[in-house]
Amino acid sequence: MGQRDDSKVRAVQFHPNLSYEDFIRGWRPVGDGKLTLVDGPFVEMMKAAAKDPTSRHIVVIEEINRGNPAQIFGEMLTLLEVDKRTPNEALELSYKRSDGERVFIPDNLYVIGTMNIADRSLALVDLALRRRFAFIDLEPTLGKPWHDWVQSQCGIDSEILVEIEKRLIALNSDISADTGLGPQFRVGHSYVTPPFGIPISDAREWFRQVVDTEIGPLLDEYWFDALEKSQKARERLLEGF
Repeated sequence: MGQRDDSKVRAVQFHPNLSYEDFIRGWRPVGDGKLTLVDGPFVEMMKAAAKDPTSRHIVVIEEINRGNPAQIFGEMLTLLEVDKRTPNEALELSYKRSDGERVFIPDNLYVIGTMNIADRSLALVDLALRRRFAFIDLEPTLGKPWHDWVQSQCGIDSEILVEIEKRLIALNSDISADTGLGPQFRVGHSYVTPPFGIPISDAREWFRQVVDTEIGPLLDEYWFDALEKSQKARERLLEGF
């Protein structure tokens, strides 16, 4: 965006019960028992972007593959395309406010979707939607940025952080090399990043708790048919701690 302006950012989360009527436009009950046509967050952001064409507006869709994107977007599936973002390519919505109403997505409205492709219970987005997005992989980020932030914010000793990083990197190497898992199943840095502003009085005990209650159970899920492998990975994480 080039600036920080929360009024120009709208975050939503897709889930199985979300519908076109929730996200784009649909009928809603009002106090007198009647129904009124209400714009969803996406149409609201389209209007805001159209009124302020010199600024970038952003819709962030968390867990974009947890809903049915093709059904939720409806006509917007076509209008998302770069060459369709002009008044000449405007389309009618399923629920029109007036005869002849047509809409298009302004070119200063950006759509960012996030997804966890390691979740086997979910399908990836269909090809029609996929080709409308550029895809960027987000990697686990340890190294100096993570090290410096955790040390300055939580007061954890540098030697302990170096050891934690080394063990997590080794674990992720094993996960990446596993033919039943792969790189997308690596353990992210958030597991070993304490909440903002919370001092850690005993870093070793904190890491043991993280392994026992968060990383360990995750590994049990990964290797549910080979729990001895999960147990050995836990032991390597905690060895000497």
